[in-house]
Amino acid sequence: MPPIPDKRYFSIGEASDLCRVKSHVLRYWEQEFSQLKPVKRRGNRRYYQQRDIQIARDIRHLLYDQGFTIQGARHQLAGKGRALASLNDSAVAADSLAAVRRELESIVQLLTP
Repeated sequence: MPPIPDKRYFSIGEASDLCRVKSHVLRYWEQEFSQLKPVKRRGNRRYYQQRDIQIARDIRHLLYDQGFTIQGARHQLAGKGRALASLNDSAVAADSLAAVRRELESIVQLLTP
């Protein structure tokens, strides 16, 4: 999968390219998975955030790579949501992710000639 660019919002076309599925598949998944909720703006246009892209990629992995049914994938995502909710403090989670990102960037700098 291509890396998710550091943008705030993505169109449905960009999201479908990043998830390697067609746009109509993303629209269908919105109906089937309550976790996937892109922001809808003027004219009912969908704007996906990075979190939505990651959820769509998780759904794709569960359905296409691991062979889950829609219902099974829904159950798996619900379990993952509970695990993330147990962090309670989103600031702590954001700080942890930022620290990991800084560490990875420093490793890349060391490896780049």
